[in-house]
Amino acid sequence: MHHRVLIVGTVPYNEKSSSRAFDAYFHNWEKENIAQIFSHTKTPCKGHCGELYQITDQRMLQRFLGRQCETGKIFHYDDLPDSWADSSPEVNGAASKAYHLGAKHTALTHLLRGVLWRKKNWCTPELNDWLDSFRPEAVFLAFSDDFFIPKIAMYVAKRYQIPIISCIGDDYYFNVHFSFNPFYWIYKPAYRRMIRRLFRYPGSAIYISDKIRDKYNGAFGLNGDTVYLTSTVKRKPYTEFNTERPLITYFGNIRMGRNRSLCDIADSLAELDPSYRLEVYSNENDASYYRMLQDNPHIVYGGSVPYSMVQEKMTRSDITVIVEGFKKKDIDQSRYSLSTKAADALASGCAILVYGSEECGIVEYMKSTGAAMVCTDRESLTACIKKIIEDQALRQEYYRRQKEITEKNHNLSRSCEKSESIICSAIMKGYNHERE
Repeated sequence: MHHRVLIVGTVPYNEKSSSRAFDAYFHNWEKENIAQIFSHTKTPCKGHCGELYQITDQRMLQRFLGRQCETGKIFHYDDLPDSWADSSPEVNGAASKAYHLGAKHTALTHLLRGVLWRKKNWCTPELNDWLDSFRPEAVFLAFSDDFFIPKIAMYVAKRYQIPIISCIGDDYYFNVHFSFNPFYWIYKPAYRRMIRRLFRYPGSAIYISDKIRDKYNGAFGLNGDTVYLTSTVKRKPYTEFNTERPLITYFGNIRMGRNRSLCDIADSLAELDPSYRLEVYSNENDASYYRMLQDNPHIVYGGSVPYSMVQEKMTRSDITVIVEGFKKKDIDQSRYSLSTKAADALASGCAILVYGSEECGIVEYMKSTGAAMVCTDRESLTACIKKIIEDQALRQEYYRRQKEITEKNHNLSRSCEKSESIICSAIMKGYNHERE
């Protein structure tokens, strides 16, 4: 039996959703020893947690407006549906405006959320009773750029004198830029002060890559380690594809300049053969990001599809694409990122095309593996695509390297074993006192 761990994060842990990254850490954990506090607005489905406690912006707003309502809702595994509901949360009036405002990650929205998420609103007797019934032995914090997620983690850690294991995949602390927005200079220093307090608590850290591990361990004296994300995509045997009509796909986020990079790829495909198409699938619901993809005649924009279909389409693909943006603000946000896209692509067995700035974490990582065609400038893009389509020997070499890298870095058993070691070590050291 494993230790009782409380996850504090935005999206509930589910192996078939955007939170499937948690599987690299808790795949072997018993459900009764994993619980989570989350803020996602949808009703969760059966995942990997025995119990979940949901606190939403809508309920926090109602409490802020003086209405008597429960800000938290408890979900038990056996009572949950088997799959996510397709519909969006039904909110209206002021709650609807708050929902759409909260989806925008700006300094002002973070500050407004900080006002809504005051401790007296979320820290209720009901929450404490739920925590007491679970009796966590460690807090697993899925890092966020909002105030309330780290604050909830710190509250639980202090209440039970247990360590915090910070899961750090994005650089929210060091990513500071010049801004004329006065709200930014209120939000960012306050956020950084809170993170410094967080890192003074006993505990450890789990990182998504060596690059971000070295940055944070060195700056804060942490002793965390890298745990690479894993994938459940089944590798297909090496096969040759029809170069006259290859199936080329992209799955994932289209923000942070990725939509522009995808259009670059589509334009290069058109230069090679006007019949070539790039299929793009994303959960994005803001038309300002996906409209340019719909308008590009060489892109087939498929919108949102379930993860099961992502797996199926990826294994049927001839080439799967990973992209990042080139603008400074895009690079700053993705400098250390290494998402599940890398693990999925490497596990799939299809050829991989990577396009973006080499300063971006996933581009730098994929280049280091030698398992993909990596292009870091627009001028070379068409030639790179041509080579990966036409060079069979190169694709065979990529396939061989993908197997090696998947086994070495993205092995589920190895990742889970390392995660368990980090968590157990932090618990065994005990809470004791804050680091000096």
